[in-house]
Amino acid sequence: MKARISIALLLIISVALSWLWQDYQRFIEQPLIVQHPIIMDIAKGSPFNSIIQQLDSQVGFQQPEIDMLWFKILARQQGLINQLKAGEYQLPVGITPKEFLVLLSSGAVMQHGITFPEGWTFKQLRQALVVDKNLKLTLTGIGDADILQKLGSDYTHPEGLFFPDTYRFEKHTTDLAVLQQAYQKMQQVLKQEWANKAEGLPIKTPYEALILASIVERETGVSAERPIIAGVFIRRLNKGMRLQTDPTVIYGMGESYQGNIRKKDLQALTPYNTYRIDGLPPTPIAMPGEQAINAVLHPAQGNSLYFVANGDGSHNFSATLNEHNRAVRAFLRKR
Repeated sequence: MKARISIALLLIISVALSWLWQDYQRFIEQPLIVQHPIIMDIAKGSPFNSIIQQLDSQVGFQQPEIDMLWFKILARQQGLINQLKAGEYQLPVGITPKEFLVLLSSGAVMQHGITFPEGWTFKQLRQALVVDKNLKLTLTGIGDADILQKLGSDYTHPEGLFFPDTYRFEKHTTDLAVLQQAYQKMQQVLKQEWANKAEGLPIKTPYEALILASIVERETGVSAERPIIAGVFIRRLNKGMRLQTDPTVIYGMGESYQGNIRKKDLQALTPYNTYRIDGLPPTPIAMPGEQAINAVLHPAQGNSLYFVANGDGSHNFSATLNEHNRAVRAFLRKR
């Protein structure tokens, strides 16, 4: 009788172990996600059990308690139970438990992007940071000068100091960290371009080059025209002529600009009104791209001193005031 009972128990245990082994294999091989990818955001410091419970809440395990156990056993077998990293992950359709553990242990978190276009002002840049839901906001209510101090910058005005580009970052990255990237890249680009500048320019510092580049950036979106417009401004500076460029007037008008420049605006004395001041304005007026910086430091040769818009984004260039006035009248007739 005892022998029969022992045999029966062994059979039961054998069947149970076989079932457990088959269920474990089912767990390992069966995809966690079968319909569409999901995003999983793992908080910093989350313990292993909490991560697996979060996964269950998002995908729904077939056998929650058993599958939780299998996950722990698998993680211990793979040596990954204490290796899972915080962050935001995209889990693709068909991912298996083992692939899930490998993904989270790799730290290959999702990357987001924010783009600062050429010609943007610092005000526009700050607004883009505020509305980006993937960034951690730390600069709300902080003034521009304080931001520069946090960046370790010696400048007192932020305009033009950030390179226009697309920056990649992980979710919960701070707005200050993104600004730091853009600031450092502008310093790097400006340093490289300044080191290779043409000779005989009336620009004495890299910052002056940045100021003039910002004006060139705002004057035209046509890449081929940037060196030509830069050449006009360089010749005017060399001759002691005022720059007389509308984008600086608009920048100086601030919030009062409503889409039109009036005669009184051209006559108003502001630090940025280049119809009234000699030389360059005190700061950049926007974020210049690398092409605009390069154009200012390698201006096109020529004799033009004036230009006027053609109405299609390009410009008409003139060497004399009479030629320029004719071009202006032609433009006004088109309108």
